[in-house]
This record gives sequence, C-alpha cells and structure tokens, in this order.
Amino acid sequence: MRLASYVWRGREHVGIQVGDQLYSLSIHDPELRDVRQLLEQGEEALARVRHLEAALRAGEHPLPEEAIAPLEGVRLLPPIRRPEKIICLGLNYRDHAREAGMPIPQEPIFFAKYANALAGPRDPIRRPSRVEQLDYEVELAVVVGREGKEIPESGALEYVAGYMVFNDVSARDFQFRTGQWTHGKTFDGFAPCGPVLVTRDEVRDPHALRMRLWVNGELRQDSHTGEMIFSVPYLVQYFSQLLTLRPGDIIATGTPPGVGMARRPPAYLKEGDEIVAWIEGLGELRNRVV
Repeated sequence: MRLASYVWRGREHVGIQVGDQLYSLSIHDPELRDVRQLLEQGEEALARVRHLEAALRAGEHPLPEEAIAPLEGVRLLPPIRRPEKIICLGLNYRDHAREAGMPIPQEPIFFAKYANALAGPRDPIRRPSRVEQLDYEVELAVVVGREGKEIPESGALEYVAGYMVFNDVSARDFQFRTGQWTHGKTFDGFAPCGPVLVTRDEVRDPHALRMRLWVNGELRQDSHTGEMIFSVPYLVQYFSQLLTLRPGDIIATGTPPGVGMARRPPAYLKEGDEIVAWIEGLGELRNRVV
C-alpha cells in the first residue's frame, strides 16, 4: 500500500494512493490525521485498509465520492507527522565517508532530528538567514510499524511498516561547529519526506533500490541502497537495544556520495534551487529553496 497524509478542501486526511487518486480513510474517522495513528491501531486495522485497497484496485467503490481526491489537487504532508523519534545515520555509505574525509565507521554513527524539521514532499526548504552552507542528502527512511525492544536481527523486518524518501537537509556551517551534528541538522523544515509511506510488502528488498538526487536538473547523487554499510535489519536491532522503538519512529539510513560540501569547489544550495530526491519504487521529493 501507499499511505499518505494530506490536506484536501481545508481538512487533514490519511488516505490510500491508488493510481493518481487518494482515497480518504478519515471520512469515517475524522480524528485520523497522521499515518502514525493508523500504525498505532495495529495489524487488524492495517488488514482492513489492505482489504479496502484491494477492492479499489478491483474497480469497486466502497467509499463516497467526497472521499476521493486527485493526487495533484492535494497538499501532501509528511506521511508521519508526529514521530516520537527521528534517528539519522551518518556515514553509512563507504564512498560518502571517504568523500567526507572520515574513517569507515565500525558502529553506527547517529544523531537526532526533531518533528519541527519534517516537511512535505513539495514544501519549500526555507534557508535560515544565518546559514551559508546549505546542503542536500537523499536517504532511504525506514518507518517502524510496531513497538519493539531488543529485536533480533533475523526478525527485524517484521517491525518495519514501510519506507519513504528522505532529504537530510544540512547546514554544514552549523553542523561542524561542535562535535554534535544535530546543531546543523534540525532547523525547521530540514527533513522533507514522503511522498507517501510505501508499506513493507510493496518493497521486495530495501537493499536493492536505486537512489538519485538532482539540483536544478543536474544529477548530483546516483547510488544504490545496496551500498549501505549497516543494513536495515541490523539498524532496527541495533537501535532497539538502546531504546524502545515505537510505531511511526523514523530511521533515516544515511546518504551516498555526491553531497555539495564534497564537490570541488563546494556547491551549496541557494535561493531558487530545486532539489529532486528520488528512490526507485518510492517516488520523489521536489522541494525548492526559498
């Protein structure tokens, strides 16, 4: 399934994307405004949604007309709007570690973003007035589907709800002021994501996805999730040893080479630049710097 959070006719909805249309689940449950809330309802609720999606794909119409919106006519929101945690990996691609002049990590290096950083797949990226070195990072984001602690790696994917595209927007001049990268990572709107949550059953192998990023039509990043140092199951089990994972938690798995700070000369983002971040099977983010 492809699950979306969006605004349609002045109301917030959670819905299913089928083709170029969105079908609202919030018509009958107005309190449902975030895909995280759906995940928290558990597997039984998701099974009902899968049954509805199957009916829609078969040409049946079990929803009223007011539940149907054209994809291009809505404002897409971050699929997960109020996560308890946003865990971000640093240097999880060997080539990116090399281009950054840093050693290959022996253990996951991670930092936090907060919910204020989340932005929709078409929202503008607002450059703070004090930031001079604004950068991009296309990443595969993993969304946790159910609560887990000390999860074994062998069963870790069972705790994954699905995947989405994530742009770990970074202010490099703030990031490296101290030894803690969060300083340059969690400005408002510095985590565009989406365009939808693609559920785990739709992604045969999260380590077999091509990923690309363009700035103003110029290809800057072109890699493959198979190049990750630490795999999705490893990361889920690793973080579950440190803290309890809960539905809606986001794990951004790191970026491949090609970031602006590593180019010679560095190529940082400026006002008017359009960034398109794409991952095979998941869709694209299209955000402009303002």
